[in-house]
Parts: sequence; C-alpha cells; structure tokens
Amino acid sequence: MKQYSINSLIRPAKLLLLSLAVMAGLQTMSYGQGATPPQTSAAKPAVTQGATSVLDSMTFDFNRDISIQLIPFEEIFQIALKYSSVVKFEGSIASAQQAAYSLSKLQILQNVGAYYNYSTGNQAIVSTGLNAADKLGQISNGYRTGVNVAISLHDLFGRSQQIRLARSNYESAMERRRTSEIGLKRELFNLYQDLNLSQRILQIRLRDEQVALTAYRIAEVELQKGKITPEAHAFNSSRYANTQSSVEEAKSQFIKNIYALELLVGVPIYQLKRN
Repeated sequence: MKQYSINSLIRPAKLLLLSLAVMAGLQTMSYGQGATPPQTSAAKPAVTQGATSVLDSMTFDFNRDISIQLIPFEEIFQIALKYSSVVKFEGSIASAQQAAYSLSKLQILQNVGAYYNYSTGNQAIVSTGLNAADKLGQISNGYRTGVNVAISLHDLFGRSQQIRLARSNYESAMERRRTSEIGLKRELFNLYQDLNLSQRILQIRLRDEQVALTAYRIAEVELQKGKITPEAHAFNSSRYANTQSSVEEAKSQFIKNIYALELLVGVPIYQLKRN
C-alpha cells in the first residue's frame, strides 16, 4: 500500500487556494470595465447601511463611466440656467432696471396735461344786444379743448442725466446677470469633474479592497495551518479594515457629489440621464 506524507497532502490544497485567489483577482480587475463584481459585502457599493435606498433610487450603472450615462455638459448647463434661483433673481433685477430705464424716457409727459370742457351760451361773435361787454362773454361760451404744458428747469437740464442714470443701472444689472451665469457654469463644471473623479477613486478603492480581502482569507487559512504568525495575520486584517474604511469614504463622497449636482441644476438626477 502506497504511503502519503503530510506535505504531499497539503501541497494540492495550497495550490487550490492560490488558484482561487488568482480567480478572485481577475474578477476584481474586470470590475472597473463593466463586469459584475464578486458577490461580497465589500464589492457591492449599493449594499451599505444608510446608502442602500439612496443608490437603489438611481438608475445608474456604477460600473460604467458616469459621464457616459449623463447628458452632455452643455445641456446640463442650459437646464441649470433655466432653474437656477440665483440666475432667475439676477434676471428679475435686470427686468426691473429695464422698466425703470423705459419709464425715465416717458417721465417728462407727467408735465403735459389735456383738458376739455363745455359751457352753454350764444356763440355769435357779433352780439344783437346793446351791451358791449356782452360781446366778450359770448366768445368764451361753448366747447373748449386744449393742452397744458409746464416744463420745470429740472426737467429741462436734468432729464438727460436721469435717463443716463437709469440706463447705467440697467446695463450694470445685465452684467451682473452674465456674471452669475459665468459663476454658475464654473461651479457646475467643477462639480461635474468632482463627480467623475469620485467615481474613479471609488472603483480604485473597490479593487484594492478585493485584493486586501483575498490576502486576508489566505492569511486565515495559513494561520490555521501554522504557517504564519498571529502578528502577520493581524497585519492583513488591519489592512483589509483600512481598505473597507476607504471604500466607505469614497462611496459617501460619490453620493454627495451626485446630490450636489441635483441641487445645483434644480431638477431630479434621473432627468439628467442620457436616453
């Protein structure tokens, strides 16, 4: 009967564990390219306490580049211009200044007034009576219409300055509105870039977490076999815990950027998804 040593029995088990580790590493490397990540608690960004309902409510594939799933940046900016409260506020001020400018041009008309009245009497210029004074009274009888014009020195010399002041206020309001639009576009662009960066960082952290998880599981097996010290196993455990913390931080930042984009644009995030 053939005898088998303990080492000859352990070696195939070790090779099996190493092959499983290599397969797990290959799955991890394909995760960032659209493949389904390993079904572990660390590999699923949608399964976390406090974030499950948040991520499930979005119709995004978190393994794909978020910029491909969103509509183009210029379209997002046009939507933000339409719904941004800051731009709408500056636009209302510009409209008010435009109305004041138009009103300043017509302000001189407040000194012009028309009148109309009617009185009864003999309209004949040549009176049939003997009283000469009656002739003058008859001329003033009947219909009378006319226009009263009263121009003050202020209107005469200050009207052009008043119109120029109203025009300057209107132009400054328009420039302030354009400035708010530029500021909105700069803020939106920075947030858009932060969103893409946070997703890439999250994918890198997830891959690192899978590597740490593989090393941790191998260390557990080797500890049971007595091949490594408890200190070495504690090192692998600590590294795996650190990678988990990094994943949670990157995941939180990614979610914050998504909802910051939603608040800045002013529409629900699903309306920004590409059809």
